[in-house]
Amino acid sequence: MDEDTRYEAVRSRDARFDGEFFFAVETTGIYCRPSCPAVTPKRRNVRFFTTAAAAQGGGFRACRRCRPDAVPGSADWNVRADVVGRAMRLIGDGIVDREGVAGLATRLGYSARQVQRQLTGELGAGPVALARAQRAHTARVLLQTTGLPITEIAFASGFASVRQFNDTIRAVYAATPSELRAAAPRDRGRAPRAVPGTGIPLRLAYRGPYQAAAVFDLLARESVRRVEEVSGAWGDRTYRRTLRLPYGTGIVAVAERTRSPKAGPAAHPGGWLDARLQLTDPRDLTTAVQRLRRLFDLDADPYAVDERLSADAQLAPLVAARPGLRSPGAADPAEWAVRALAGPAESERLVQRYGKALDAPCGSLTQLFPEPAVLAAAEPHGTLGALAAALADGTVRLDPGADRDDATQALLALPGLDPAVAAAIRVRALGDPDVAPPGLDMPDGRRPWRSYAVRHLEAARDLGAGPNPYAPQHPYPEGKSEQA
Repeated sequence: MDEDTRYEAVRSRDARFDGEFFFAVETTGIYCRPSCPAVTPKRRNVRFFTTAAAAQGGGFRACRRCRPDAVPGSADWNVRADVVGRAMRLIGDGIVDREGVAGLATRLGYSARQVQRQLTGELGAGPVALARAQRAHTARVLLQTTGLPITEIAFASGFASVRQFNDTIRAVYAATPSELRAAAPRDRGRAPRAVPGTGIPLRLAYRGPYQAAAVFDLLARESVRRVEEVSGAWGDRTYRRTLRLPYGTGIVAVAERTRSPKAGPAAHPGGWLDARLQLTDPRDLTTAVQRLRRLFDLDADPYAVDERLSADAQLAPLVAARPGLRSPGAADPAEWAVRALAGPAESERLVQRYGKALDAPCGSLTQLFPEPAVLAAAEPHGTLGALAAALADGTVRLDPGADRDDATQALLALPGLDPAVAAAIRVRALGDPDVAPPGLDMPDGRRPWRSYAVRHLEAARDLGAGPNPYAPQHPYPEGKSEQA
């Protein structure tokens, strides 16, 4: 999009572009999302930015009406496999906060200077600024939804000092942390303040239409007892699962019911899923949220996907029947890789035997899925043992910044690992939107959204291969491992 086209999107308050770009008004010093309901500024006073961090770096503060820091992420970072796309996925997962720019560069295989140059040149902000913007958003969520002391929130958000925290909040929101907390909305359908012991309430934003029922159907079919569950009546279900996170553990609950703001000029302005996170360490909030967004595919661009797939004669009626169908990812890539190979029954056995018990179980959620290193030591033989060992020692990398082609080649090099399982892992664990199961005729005209095309075919039962068309449902007879 050129700047004139972007301005037209701002004039029409087009929510389809929320998160794809931001605009700032030089006369007010404020930056907004394209769908901001405020009076449209004059074109000569408007500047455009690719990221919120770039707008903040330009000296602009976030609009209090449209909350531009709370928009869905750009779909580009899911699609792109280059260093910028991989870097953005890693920054979203909190790598810069935990390992610094040096850690980010090491994972990408570049020098810190090269990473800084590429991100700044394309996005207008380097890794530190991008991480800073993310920390500010995390801090706002904690300030406005929890009763944690402000000092604790500063460090839980990833800031190195309280002074740095205070300076950033003032720069981004033009308010002190105390003022930001006092301004927290408590009505109009907004997220309520957390009650001690009940977790942090969240609104997980998405753009465009969202087929929640299809996502929850898939999660229900795949659920592994003790680690996850889907409960409630169809249309009003809740997905709950345990999470292993960098600093501790968590339990998340996500409601199937989708919520939307008042309809604007766009046919499908988007909306959000209600979620609640219980964390043993609040420093894990950013990472947990990003992993949920990948699991539910909330940063997708359904307009681009549906437009491309609707040009296919076979898919057009399927897209019309299910606009905004998503291609879910994984909350824990290594866990999902093991589950893709083992199947549901075998995965439940692995959890029962080797899963780590939660210190504070919550109903039927009692354990974490076993770590690859534990599985590699307990059951070292066969394909499952080889996969677990490769995940544990880094031979196979499935983190958000992993090179998808390298990961696929490493998976296929494992003894006995079927290409269909490798394809399943690439789609779900690595979030690749353009993968077709081996042997399935998938015309190039469906690129770069072949993973979504498969989801449409599977949802319409055209594949007849069960809930997961990428991988065998029972690779081990009667749920037994290869070793057995």
